[in-house]
Amino acid sequence: FFFGIWPFFLWTPEMQWLMTMLYDTMQYYASLFYYLVSNGSFEKCPYFADRLQAKCQVYSVAITLGYLWGKKHYRAESLAEDMRVNFRNVAIPGTGIALSRFVCCRLVALPFMLILYPLVCLIAALNVGYKNKGSKTAPETVSQAYCEQLVTPQDWFSYWRLNSFLAALHEAETHAPGYRQEDKWTFLVEGEQAGVPISPYLKKPEAIVVKDRHEEGGMGLFFFKNATVGGKWILQERLDNGEFVKSILPPNAPLSTFRVMTASRGGLTPDEPRLGNTADETGFRRLPKGHVSAISCVFRAGRLGANTDHDSILFDVNKETGEINRGTRNMHWYKLGLDKIFTCPWTSTEFYSEHPDGGKGDIKPIKVQGQKVPGIANVLEQTCLSHYLLLPDVPLVGWDVVLSSKGICMLEVNLSCNFFKGSFDHDEYFRFMSEYFNFLDTYRLKKKSD
Repeated sequence: FFFGIWPFFLWTPEMQWLMTMLYDTMQYYASLFYYLVSNGSFEKCPYFADRLQAKCQVYSVAITLGYLWGKKHYRAESLAEDMRVNFRNVAIPGTGIALSRFVCCRLVALPFMLILYPLVCLIAALNVGYKNKGSKTAPETVSQAYCEQLVTPQDWFSYWRLNSFLAALHEAETHAPGYRQEDKWTFLVEGEQAGVPISPYLKKPEAIVVKDRHEEGGMGLFFFKNATVGGKWILQERLDNGEFVKSILPPNAPLSTFRVMTASRGGLTPDEPRLGNTADETGFRRLPKGHVSAISCVFRAGRLGANTDHDSILFDVNKETGEINRGTRNMHWYKLGLDKIFTCPWTSTEFYSEHPDGGKGDIKPIKVQGQKVPGIANVLEQTCLSHYLLLPDVPLVGWDVVLSSKGICMLEVNLSCNFFKGSFDHDEYFRFMSEYFNFLDTYRLKKKSD
């Protein structure tokens, strides 16, 4: 009798939250085993059945480590090589260690995801709990933080990795021609032919020479052959920000872009990516309903004196109204070096309603939050139509859109794309991802059975 009832006396709220952590950890390992060892399908996976984000997250980890690791990538020799290149300037905040080190080979990546990653999640959760020490909800906070980071992470990097995984898997299985657009020159040429409002490029001259004003003896002399005649270089005049964008930036700020994310269901039918729609006498100038949609929009406000907007404040934009919301940054993910263990914050603590370079010296304060992007509906419609015209067979595209002094321009596309901390409908996003994972699983499982 005693041994039958003693667990009820020991059961406490703290035990409940601990069991939740253990349960999610066991499901995490069971899911990895299911995909990596049992070759299970996404559709029939019994783990995280009622938690779609967790199911998508662990599936992407397992297929990356197993099936997809050495497969040819559309911009590298393999997915592993692409990760090594693109993770080399990114670190888990507070560690200073480039994530590329953990994907140097599969023998390192597997132990990292099996042992170190859950440990990192636990340390991060305990840090959250420490900040809430003394609170009655501290154990619950630790449990929730751990489970979230392990299987439903909300940081920008995890969404970037998930988007990149979908692109890599989709291209590897379908060989959709739309992935050619990752090449900037292909994008400009084919985009111009398709009627996409690309950024203008110079067809002439065939080459240019750049000289230093003072160096002699053949030094300080550089030749650039135009891509129009088979050269490596795309020659373009510099674009300027339009009047509205200038009004919410400091003087001498760089060209500042909007990251618009669009989603297409055309990749589910790669042989018929326009879903049976045909052009009329004017071509494709209206977007068929339900084909491509804009799912997120972020304004990247460049900094005073910078050359590009890669160092910027990320202001989320309401895609329905065009209203600019509070800004933030993600630069703590780019702090490399072991000294950053002591200086780098673990989470983003920077939030902005104004541009941080405003109010300095002779520069007036620059209010950004609350401003409305003029013609936002037209911006998003043009972006969605460009996706439909140029690469309807690619599921997700991140567009660098410029509201320039010459009008709307699409600078380039990013197919392993990043939300840049923009808001989006999470439920709809994961339904979209699961639809693609189910579809692409038919390729993977057929190859395994063959």
